[in-house]
Amino acid sequence: MTTTLALEGTTQPLKGIRRTTSRRMVTAWQAPVFHLTVAVDMTDALAVKERAPGATVTDALLAACGAALQQTPAVNAHYGDEAVTLFDQVNIGIAVATDAGLVVPVVHDVPSKDLEELATSRRDVVERARSGSLSMADVVGGTFTVSNLGMLGVDRFDAILNVPQVAILAVGRTEHRQVWNDGAPQWLPLAEMTLTCDHRAVDGATGAQFLTKLKAALESGR
Repeated sequence: MTTTLALEGTTQPLKGIRRTTSRRMVTAWQAPVFHLTVAVDMTDALAVKERAPGATVTDALLAACGAALQQTPAVNAHYGDEAVTLFDQVNIGIAVATDAGLVVPVVHDVPSKDLEELATSRRDVVERARSGSLSMADVVGGTFTVSNLGMLGVDRFDAILNVPQVAILAVGRTEHRQVWNDGAPQWLPLAEMTLTCDHRAVDGATGAQFLTKLKAALESGR
């Protein structure tokens, strides 16, 4: 005879942000996605404060994503009702963990801002996300999302789509690795970045093109 132990615990129904996020994740999980990863030399990104004292690596990432999205507009899009909508404006969401759950505040019109302006906008929405004081305007209109777990020591991960957006970038931690460099080995600060794409809207070549543009922008310090 098998005895089953009764486990005691506390049941907490999902509500608010967590409930909404749960429902959207189910929708995202139904999308046919694929993942592409590239290793990026972060030397210039780590020196971002030399170009803009108030900026961080996150702001360098936003600026590079903005430039890459302008060059690969198919990634700056939404999918819905068997149709793809491409956008001229580039509005990038930033995944932020809060006590209430995961929220994605949006930095609007990223390419129009210089690094200092991006830093100011990013700090503002992230601080208000963590304090629970975001407005509806802060969380709508996103055309692309960046999720950075590098600061938490994660090497590489696959992010779940922020539907109806067709792509999301997952950023891992920067670590020094030795690279061959055509026979002249050197140590470089490398970070792995993985793009999750909705295959209904984006094909592999387009996703690869975006990552190529992103890598070039980050490694050139633009």
